[in-house]
Amino acid sequence: MAGGHSAYTPKTGFERWIDKRMPLPRLMYDSFVAYPVPRNLNYAYTFGGILSIMLVVQILTGVVLAMHYAANTEIAFLSVEKIMRDVNSGWLLRYLHANGASFFFIAVYVHIFRGLYYGSYKAPRELLWILGCIIYLLMMATAFMGYVLPWGQMSFWGATVITGFFTAIPLVGEWIQQLLLGGFAVDNPTLNRFYSLHYLLPFMIAGVVMLHVWALHVTGQTNPTGIEVKEKTDTVSFTPYATIKDSFAMIVFLAIFAYFVFYIPNFLGHPDNYIVADPLKTPAHIVPEWYFLPFYAILRAITFNIGPIDSKLGGVLAMFGAIAVLFVVPWLDTSKVRSAVYRPWYKLFFWLFVIDSIFLGWLGSRPAEGSYVIMSQIATLYYFAFFIIIMPVLGLIETPRRLPNSITEAVLANTRGSATATPEGAAAAPENRA
Repeated sequence: MAGGHSAYTPKTGFERWIDKRMPLPRLMYDSFVAYPVPRNLNYAYTFGGILSIMLVVQILTGVVLAMHYAANTEIAFLSVEKIMRDVNSGWLLRYLHANGASFFFIAVYVHIFRGLYYGSYKAPRELLWILGCIIYLLMMATAFMGYVLPWGQMSFWGATVITGFFTAIPLVGEWIQQLLLGGFAVDNPTLNRFYSLHYLLPFMIAGVVMLHVWALHVTGQTNPTGIEVKEKTDTVSFTPYATIKDSFAMIVFLAIFAYFVFYIPNFLGHPDNYIVADPLKTPAHIVPEWYFLPFYAILRAITFNIGPIDSKLGGVLAMFGAIAVLFVVPWLDTSKVRSAVYRPWYKLFFWLFVIDSIFLGWLGSRPAEGSYVIMSQIATLYYFAFFIIIMPVLGLIETPRRLPNSITEAVLANTRGSATATPEGAAAAPENRA
């Protein structure tokens, strides 16, 4: 599926001239036109393309915004307001960029959950999964640094709180914090460093995305059945079949994105960030952006000492551990069956995990007090138990459903199942059973 002879044939003299010297048209044709994909891909598989579009949106809007932004604590907040009011279409660029970050994370979370559901991390796609985790980690760093740039109240205090947790790390914690801050407190050197890194990291993300796509084309696309391609009828060409499906999903996703940009542009933000940063006035509740809230809840869930590890260090380790565990998922899942479609117990625990992750996000937005702390601890326990206990044990004891012999067989079975729902299908059902 990943290899084979190229079907590209140059049609003009200029194309032949280019093809001999730099076969870029051949590469594009083989990768996005003739490339074979499983014929049973559903809309959950369209989010890879959506993420590519969102990355382009973020880079283009970010480059233009950087032309007008001033990375100085005295005027950073005012420069953002100037972009909104005085720069031609500046309000649109700012809202596209701010909401684009949120929709970027929406798409990546769906992409991750799809990978966990259909077992996209299993051999031989471990490296593909790890590259995806690296992209996710770079996205989080980029988003955190970008959130500081408007220099509002939540920007300033969010940076103060999050960088302060690094001091819990023994020996090197204070050094890491000072390296990030450029001093001993969040100030002008911090803003300059975050601005520089926020501009650089998206291009690093683009580079890792290229490696991610390359790894995908080497190993081939997975599919909802989790079965590898066995015969030519199992696949269709990427264009027009997958292209049309991806395009429709992108249109729907971008339409929702446009609704937020034009009608409720501040819905996913925090009102305190429209107040200029004040080191002498602490907000009532310091919270990060919504896409960090599950990890913020995990951070605050550790309120007790674990042997020589105090609660502050325990929270930091739990927060980073919640991300690090994703890197070893391919080796935690012991099941020989890839897709949750044929694993009834794993499917149940997976959806509980999705609910648990959303619940952690809600808890992260609540005050760290009373019953919220207890619920955060229970939700954190299930988060780690899903990966460390449920995945390994369930793979050994679960009895999966019978797998189809091929992708084509699964598709035809679904087609026959749909046909029996019609009167004609009901009449033909006895014949099919016979």
